[in-house]
Amino acid sequence: MKVLFLDRDGVINKYPGDTRYITSWKEFEFIPGSIEAVAKLNEKGFKIFVISNQAGVAKGIYSRKELDLITKNMLSALKKRNAKIDGVYYCTHFKEADCPCRKPKTGLLEKALKDYNIKPSISFFAGDSMADMEAAKSFGIQSVLLLSGREKISSKDKWTVKPDYIFDNLLVASHYLCSHYE
Repeated sequence: MKVLFLDRDGVINKYPGDTRYITSWKEFEFIPGSIEAVAKLNEKGFKIFVISNQAGVAKGIYSRKELDLITKNMLSALKKRNAKIDGVYYCTHFKEADCPCRKPKTGLLEKALKDYNIKPSISFFAGDSMADMEAAKSFGIQSVLLLSGREKISSKDKWTVKPDYIFDNLLVASHYLCSHYE
């Protein structure tokens, strides 16, 4: 079983910017090629889970209800294009809460596998931040840094971990993963 964990903002949808949040569906904008990437990964047998920190809920910037509506609309838009996310997991806590589900901790990755009773033979975490790369390393899976969001290649000297793979976006990553991990 092949599993791909994905961050949301900066991977599936456009990154809103540091300290900013996607607070409603009208602000949510798919990164070009991200829907196609998910569909391609589905075709090649990858189980896909979104693992995302969404502290804007704890901060009162948007409600859990609004987050759930954004998720529902995202999944619906993906489904219309034959793309499927198997599960979506959010940590809505403050960074300071030291929650076991907040990336770079691995609580949500563990929960996704347990909920779906999956024992992956091949696993990746694709994200746009060092927290995503650190979560992958802590969980013992391959890290895929996407340069479509927070991190930039020009910041390479400041990265806390070295990603296993670096791609411009999810679509480019999907082509590689689908051709190298049959």
